[in-house]
Amino acid sequence: MIPENYKMKSRVFLWKRTSYLYRSCRRRSASSTRSIRLKSTEMFIDENETPASWWVSLALKAIRAVTLVFDIISFPVHLVIQRPWRKRALSRRIKARIIESTADSITVRSVSAPCELHVRLVRDGVATMEAMLRAAAARWGQRQCLGTRQVLSEEDEPQPNGRVFKKFKMGEYQWVSYVEVEQQARTFAAGLRELGCRAGRSVAMFAETRAEWMVAAHGCFKQTIPVVTIYATLGDDAIAHGINETEVSTVITTHDLLPKFRKILAKTPKVDTIIFMEDQLKTTDVTGYKEGIRIVGFKDVLKRGSTSKIEPVPPSPSDTAIIMYTSGSTGVPKGVILSHRNMVATLKAFADAMPIFSGDVLMGFLPLAHVFELLAESLCIIGGVPIGYSTPLTMLDSSSKIMKGSKGDATVLRPTCITAVPLIMDRISKGITDKVSRSGEFASAFFRWAYSYKETWMRRGYDTPILNKIMFTRVRALLGGRVRLMISGGAPLSPDTHTQVRVCLCCDVVAGYGLTETTSTATVMDPHDRSTGRVGAPCTGTDIKLVNWEEGNYRVNNKPFPQGEIVIGGESVAEGYYKNPEKTREEFVELNGRRWFRSGDIAELHHDGCIKIIDRKKDLVKLQAGEYVSLGKVEAELKTCPIVENICVYGDSSKTYTVALLVPNPHHLAELAAKLGLPEMDFDQLCQNGAVEKAVVKEIADHAKKCGLEKFEVPAAVKLCTEVWSPDMGLVTAAFKIKRKDIQERYKEDIKRMYAS
Repeated sequence: MIPENYKMKSRVFLWKRTSYLYRSCRRRSASSTRSIRLKSTEMFIDENETPASWWVSLALKAIRAVTLVFDIISFPVHLVIQRPWRKRALSRRIKARIIESTADSITVRSVSAPCELHVRLVRDGVATMEAMLRAAAARWGQRQCLGTRQVLSEEDEPQPNGRVFKKFKMGEYQWVSYVEVEQQARTFAAGLRELGCRAGRSVAMFAETRAEWMVAAHGCFKQTIPVVTIYATLGDDAIAHGINETEVSTVITTHDLLPKFRKILAKTPKVDTIIFMEDQLKTTDVTGYKEGIRIVGFKDVLKRGSTSKIEPVPPSPSDTAIIMYTSGSTGVPKGVILSHRNMVATLKAFADAMPIFSGDVLMGFLPLAHVFELLAESLCIIGGVPIGYSTPLTMLDSSSKIMKGSKGDATVLRPTCITAVPLIMDRISKGITDKVSRSGEFASAFFRWAYSYKETWMRRGYDTPILNKIMFTRVRALLGGRVRLMISGGAPLSPDTHTQVRVCLCCDVVAGYGLTETTSTATVMDPHDRSTGRVGAPCTGTDIKLVNWEEGNYRVNNKPFPQGEIVIGGESVAEGYYKNPEKTREEFVELNGRRWFRSGDIAELHHDGCIKIIDRKKDLVKLQAGEYVSLGKVEAELKTCPIVENICVYGDSSKTYTVALLVPNPHHLAELAAKLGLPEMDFDQLCQNGAVEKAVVKEIADHAKKCGLEKFEVPAAVKLCTEVWSPDMGLVTAAFKIKRKDIQERYKEDIKRMYAS
């Protein structure tokens, strides 16, 4: 029997909550959408647009009134079913604790216990990537493992402007089981040995993300052959550098990338064998290459291996699994030596940090040459989650290679989990914003209200299932309609983008922090954490140490939060840089029997054990008046401005302000010129127009104000760049991080002009 006083307390609590709801809804309905001060909502508001017509205003008032009544009536039901106090408690819980504190450093460690999958990996003795695939095949058997979508034909599709584009007619996904993947890897490994590859001798992987990439890598693991990963977007010189430095004689590539080697082979004298992954439709032309080069198809290697008597040579945990070349944002790419021990350590940490379930499906499209994607997909393999491969050209119904009326990969696959980098998340966010701005007066106003309404309730720990169904179903459908988890890594994720994707796609967005040198692991957000702008607490098995950086005034005794350079320790820390002992000694260190890596990133430690990246040593500029500007932070915020495609901020210590080199969005730039009343001009002319430049400066200044940037942080002048920065130009890395020094060198005359003006 329930005590009477308990019933009375429950009634009082419910009445208080209902009264609070009524008052908050009254306040919300009394204020217009334009007066909302939430940063993430302001990104939908155009200060220059005319006031909504009276009927739109009247309709919105009616919707608010109906919603207010509905909220009051349904609040007790939502309170009981959703239990928001539990969500708030999980979000606020302590996620890491301090294990050591000195005058110049502070060390924190996760309080999370190993999950079931982590425990199973330990129990089954999985200590190498080769053992991981064997364990996965034994556990999951005939379950779907890797999926590739059929390309039925390539056809000409006339466009409204008279041009003709090549488009794919695509079929369903074709799947191979866990047992088949393990068998293919074993067969491919034997085929490699038949071609002359041997244990301990590296093989280079220069290929786009696809199922054969994963099979080939695991084939190498089975024969203790280190895999040298090279980004598919790199220029010829960078490709040759990686191949020559590692002295590989065998390169694995694809049908599309093979022609690059007609030029590259002249720079890589030790290469004698190229293996290519075949195209589904086209026959590969193997003529016109340097004499003496053996060019073999992927299927031919499998055929050779199927009749081979060569047995696997399993690696030990200390053997090199990957030599992974970093993006090279500060110079020539460096090869990072990752052992099997490093990779399995990250696999265990990811298992604890990213909850996956038997019904999940991952869509893989990020470069497998990036350790973050490789380990995320490996987690899915050991966790029994199917991986369907896609490309940016075929991902969405509107993608450039999908025939009109056909379905993109996401619609067919209907993934539940997606890995992404902030660049892609920013594009999703800008795509939503653009669509809203062009959706008509009422639809645009209604969306802004719905966004604000949902965000308000989410902050209190509630979901809005009915509004999700009415408003956000179409947005979710762009990615198949089932996405529940998006994992972002590789660079800082803007809080605005984080919130917008979380609200509009109705899914959890988990941001993490790591480096190639730490096998992509360091910190990961708790899925229950409702904050943005942070990168979570240390992963299990990893310690995070904040160390004083006196030059930047970042100290562990700073208030209100300890601050310092991030130093990462644990089994995931790499063996070092390939053939670069001096750089290895500079950035890697052994302390108390544990290996540590100096990241160069500056962070602060919050009360719940979570880390917030606030600066980077190489990105910090001190202006003439003494203010410090974090260039990376300013760039991350300004990239969310609709008119910005890419941006590099520059600060001169002898000046009182910063300037920016900016690649503008052509459509938004044309719209801005039209608002200024300028005659129609092409993109190059717009970028050189002084009035347009000034208008862009105002646009980013207004956006910076909404983002909370200080006045001295906002660029006072810009150079509008007509060329899109790409890895081939050497201005961005293969992961599309800007190469600050190279950009500044290319545009040094423009920088002088901006400061002179």
